[in-house]
Amino acid sequence: MKMNWTIAAAFLLAFAAVFTEPSIAQEKAAEKTAEKSAFTAAQRDELKTLVRDYLIKNPEVIAEAIEALQTKAEQEKVDRRDATIAMNKEALYNPKEQTILGNLQGDVTIVEFFDYNCGYCKSMFPDLIQAIKADGKIKLVLKELPILGPNSVTATKAALASRNQRKYPEFHQALISYKGQVNEDAIKAVAKGVGLNVEKLLEDMKDPSFEDIIDKNRDLARNMDVTGTPALLIGGTYVGGAIKKEKMQELIASARKKKA
Repeated sequence: MKMNWTIAAAFLLAFAAVFTEPSIAQEKAAEKTAEKSAFTAAQRDELKTLVRDYLIKNPEVIAEAIEALQTKAEQEKVDRRDATIAMNKEALYNPKEQTILGNLQGDVTIVEFFDYNCGYCKSMFPDLIQAIKADGKIKLVLKELPILGPNSVTATKAALASRNQRKYPEFHQALISYKGQVNEDAIKAVAKGVGLNVEKLLEDMKDPSFEDIIDKNRDLARNMDVTGTPALLIGGTYVGGAIKKEKMQELIASARKKKA
């Protein structure tokens, strides 16, 4: 059946008018719309009444409309994320900061957005590292995303500075495994434990380029609709939140099938 768009538009306007309190700006807009409308004022009032009566008798229509709107919004989010990933492949899979663990030539890449003070990141890490070691062909790209306050920013700068002493993999694993709040004292203790020169580390942490790395990671996360940590890309599939080793392995296998 061909849709009469004039009637459909009037229906939607009536729907909004029935259930919302118009602002002054909306009233003026409605007046302008009314001037162009093919309906008289009486006809528009009648339409509002018809819509109201229909919705009261068929309230499930509202639920269906909301569900459709939510589905559309979710699909738009997925489309935006896919577009962001496509436009930022180098930053995601081969970052200049080289915060990478695992097999550098791996056939499947996992990207993890994380925070050193994120309890979920800490709890997931053993499963993540076990899955990588057991597989042997996984490249893990770590996207430092300090979102839990100043201590997290300090921890990220310390991790980035550890690269100067070629200790990033060891320091990252020790820091993400640290029990409790990662603050400056914890950073010093962990750094000493993995053999870092602590004084040099503290000096290297002042590098202003680290702020740029953090800002770029935050922008990338925002454009991907990352709303918290951890957030993973496993072979291009996005996963928000911590997952178990079995789920990781399932997604890794799926990524390989797609490439085959």
